[in-house]
Amino acid sequence: MKKTHYLAPAKLNLFLHITSKREDGYHNLQTVFQFIDYNDIISINVRTDGKLSCQSSAKDLPPEQDLVLRAARLLKQYSGTTLGADIEVDKKIPMGGGLGGGSSDAATTLLALNQLWQLEISLERLAELGLSLGADVPVFVHGESAWAEGVGELLSPIELDEPWYIVIHPGCHVSTAEIFSAKDLTRDTLPIKISDFLAGRCKNVFYNIVRRQYPEIEQAIDWLSQYSQARLTGTGACIFARFENRAEAETVLAKLPKKWFGFVAQGKNLSPAKKVAKTKMNC
Repeated sequence: MKKTHYLAPAKLNLFLHITSKREDGYHNLQTVFQFIDYNDIISINVRTDGKLSCQSSAKDLPPEQDLVLRAARLLKQYSGTTLGADIEVDKKIPMGGGLGGGSSDAATTLLALNQLWQLEISLERLAELGLSLGADVPVFVHGESAWAEGVGELLSPIELDEPWYIVIHPGCHVSTAEIFSAKDLTRDTLPIKISDFLAGRCKNVFYNIVRRQYPEIEQAIDWLSQYSQARLTGTGACIFARFENRAEAETVLAKLPKKWFGFVAQGKNLSPAKKVAKTKMNC
């Protein structure tokens, strides 16, 4: 069987609040996830001998940290299938930037193998399996822009505008553990409603901390804010800004200092992986 190709999109957190700390050590969050049409590519060839392999173009990714291979192993163990797969990952989404690339790759792997192995496992169960791999995996499994609470797994679909964005990676890595342990991090933001978000009464609670601790991100924010309000996705390091059309975004991107990596992408309410969940394999 020849390889089948699947897309794994990046996401943006349009805001991010922490409302409380949980007994398990994690935090209760509120956020909105929106996909963007900037994707990793997952290629899969089904094997009949049950073996699993994964090759990624990502540099310095230890096998034990490869969410794609972990997702494949998890689904194989859960389903009991005798099939296997050779998986290749063409990484486009910057790693460690708050764009959810690893979680998206894992979700697309679960969706694709569920189809290719003809397992017919429900989206709800796939999302539950995915949660054990990472808090962001469920939103990618369900494939719809969402209002999220809990650790990010309690999802309600939300219909958003689909504007154009410039996304910039300033070339540094933000330590999530370090940022979460910051003494001045606001951990008791009052819960808001979707209407508050739509009215702009929200923020990213990590924005000021990350800006203060990472000069490269501060410089990128100041540069991008000349053209449109720059925001942080997740805990960073990527920042983004909204534009009303592609031409305007492309014009600004052309001025981007060469020391940073950036791209233009459109916000999307549906993930391209959503098509996988709705498509039956041709026998």
